[in-house]
This record gives sequence, C-alpha cells and structure tokens, in this order.
Amino acid sequence: MSLPVMPTRIMVLGGGGREHALAWKLTAEPGVNQVVVAPGSTAIGAEARVRCLPGVDPLDPGAVVAAARETSAELVVVGPEAPLAAGVADALADAGIAVFGPTRAAARIETSKAFCHEVAAAAGVRMARSRAFAAGELEAARLFATELARSGTGLVVKADGLAAGKGVAVCDDLEAAEPFLAALLGAPRTADKATSADETARTNELSGGPRAILEERLFGREVSVIAISDGREALILPVARDHKRLADGDDGPNTGGMGAYSPVPDLPDVDTAELVESIHRPILAELARRGSPFRGFLYAGLILTEDGPALLECNARLGDPEAQVILPRLAGPVGPILLGAARGDLGPVRRTMGPATAGLAAFPGATVGIVLAAAGYPDMPRRGDPITGLDAAADLGGLVFHAGTLCRPDGSYVTNGGRVLAVVGRGPDLAAARDVAERAAEAIAWDGLQRRRDIAADAPLQRAPAVVAR
Repeated sequence: MSLPVMPTRIMVLGGGGREHALAWKLTAEPGVNQVVVAPGSTAIGAEARVRCLPGVDPLDPGAVVAAARETSAELVVVGPEAPLAAGVADALADAGIAVFGPTRAAARIETSKAFCHEVAAAAGVRMARSRAFAAGELEAARLFATELARSGTGLVVKADGLAAGKGVAVCDDLEAAEPFLAALLGAPRTADKATSADETARTNELSGGPRAILEERLFGREVSVIAISDGREALILPVARDHKRLADGDDGPNTGGMGAYSPVPDLPDVDTAELVESIHRPILAELARRGSPFRGFLYAGLILTEDGPALLECNARLGDPEAQVILPRLAGPVGPILLGAARGDLGPVRRTMGPATAGLAAFPGATVGIVLAAAGYPDMPRRGDPITGLDAAADLGGLVFHAGTLCRPDGSYVTNGGRVLAVVGRGPDLAAARDVAERAAEAIAWDGLQRRRDIAADAPLQRAPAVVAR
C-alpha cells in the first residue's frame, strides 16, 4: 500500500497574508527542507527555511515554470486567484511539475460568477435565484432588478469577474442598486491598475461575456467551507467565518475581509461531512464531466438560511483571511495532502484517515484573526506609513502575518497595501483566542490604521439549520 509522500522543497506562489500563513505552516512540517515563495516579501522571508524570489512575476507562466525548475520544487502551491486566471497552473502541469491549484478552465468556478451558477445548477446545488447580463443589457437588468426588489428583501449585484473581494453590492432596494448596475453595464469603466485582480476584472469586462450577476438576497450567517480536492475526492478543512464589511456591526463597504475566526459554533467542524456530499462533490463531479477536473482548494462560501445552507459563491483557492485562522488549527502536516491532490490521488491520505473521516484533524481550541488595514482602504489605500509594535504583538502571543508591508533599509516596516497585517490569537475557546488577538492587534499602530473590534464578539452558540440534501 502506498503512503503519503512529504515534498521536501515546496514553492508557494504569491506574496500576501495567505501565502505568509502557508509558508509558516509548511516550514514547520517534518521533512520540509525549504519553502520558496515567489515573489514573497521581506517578512515572509524572515520565516525559518523560507527563501523568497522577489523578481518572479506570479502572473507570468513562463517565469513561474523557470523558477520552479531552478529551485527544484517538488510541489508548487498557487496562493492567489489571479495567477490561476492567467493559466499558471496549466503551464506548470504541462512542464511536468506537480502543482496544487486548478487549471484556468476549472478556476472559472471563481473567475466567472455566471459559470459558477451554471455549474451549480447542473450539479443540483442550491444557489440564490439569479440572472447574468452583458454589456448593453442595462435596461433588461433593471427589469429583473425590479422583479427581485418587489419581494421587499433587497437584491445583490455582483461583478462577474475577479474584483479583489470587492465586487459585490448588497442593496436594500432598486434605488440603491442603480449606480452599481450603471457602473457594470453602462459605459466601460476605467479601473486603475492597483492590483492584479483589478487588471483581471478589466479583462473580463472587455471579453464580451457577462459583466454582472443579479441575485435574490438571502439572509443568514455566512461560513467558509473549504476542501482540498484531487479532482474527485474532497477533504474538508476546519470551518471559518469571514467578516467582509469594513466597520463594526457589519457596516461600511465590502472589503477583501477584515477578520475571521474558527471554529464556527453554529456549524461545527464535525458537521461538515454532509456538506461535502451535497455541495463539494457534486460541483467536482460536474467540473470533471465538463473535462476540467479541479485540483486545489475548492472554497464554498455558504449562507445558513432558515431553509438550510445555500451556496453564495465558489473560490478556487484558500480564503484570505480565512487561511490565517485555519492553518494554525491543523493538527497534522498538510504538505503530503497537497502533493497527493496535485498528483490527482488523495487515496493514500484517505486510507490513513479512516473511512468515516471527511476532514483534516484540528487542534482543540480556537483562532481569531483581526485584519489591520491602511488609511483609505478599500478605495485608495495609503502607502508608506511607519508601522510600530510588531515585536510587542508577537510578545503578547499574536501570530502576525504580513499582507501589505514594505521593509525599509533599517529593518522597520511601512504600509504597502490595503490590508496590511492579519493578527491571529489562539486559545482554548473563541473568547480566549479573541482576547489574545485584540491585545496583540492593539499593540500595533500607524497613522490612519483601520480595524474592526467585533471579530468573533457575537459568535453564535446555536447550531445551524439542518443541512438540506440535494
């Protein structure tokens, strides 16, 4: 019987907080000699046995393949979504390099919300009632929005392509939805080039495909249920809850995520097996049927409605900041699992886990992560503000993952992005973990720092509604 194999040299593609957490986790695993992060950052490179390649463009498939060969990487883990949309995983696979991350075709489950709805419908997975609209269909979209608004519960407007986590507008009525519809379906927008995801979104807009998705508004608490997949099999990671809104009380604009916690009391990790069967496996089967088997992190963003869980969206990678609270909870090595999935065979891993196990083992206790964002985020984040208190935060027990920082010649850090840091606390329960995270986050400062102070503060004690079978 074959056994799981630990890759000794791993490349992680990306340079944000998610990739910092991945590097932190992988370098601590027995048998891993080195983790190479491309492009990485100074802070990521400060982790033991981590080497960064700042000159590698993660959106250039040829450059990534060359870097993987030069470093003799036995496994490449693609962190962000934009390289997947650029076909980096395809290029690595074509070069014979084991890559954990879906092909461009399979990654459409994230890069096109219309495609996600199409696949979910074919797979029998419940999503909100919706319709897709292309450029020039503003009047048709207004008619459908009017129909949705008649319910009195509002509607949701989504950009079809990648939008750095900020392409969703939850609207109370038709009047609130109008500016978002006009922006997406009216004259072409002139988005800036602040991020790779922005560039990808602009490409989507000019492609002639759908620009906007209109959905009925569903109500309930959201959860992130992420599986490691080899194209057929699915192993669930500990469940997490992300907070998208900028301000306390879920107020303000949508962001890429202002904090997260795990576990989720109203959807315990032990209750996720049925979700695998009703959501992840049907979607994986449908993608495989279409000739695009999915190997990577399949992220299901769910909403726990009174009628049971419904799928809001799929992502093709680990969530951010969910990764920062999930990875510290994993009780065993993840390297062999990622390599097995990249090779299309999680069988050896499954055989070591036992037939009744649907998810990876987690340490008892909890994690809470608080995102610290720059002044002006999410619209125009300011760069260059000096950061203080990083060492103090670590001394207080916080794990500090860097997402948007720049190291100056004297070794100090300044802000260099929208979401700058994620500060994670660990404890025997959510209250204790939150206390560590709050104290550590409070130790860090810069001019204009933005953060929420209610992450996990109202974590519910009740269980979720019963899972609705397909």
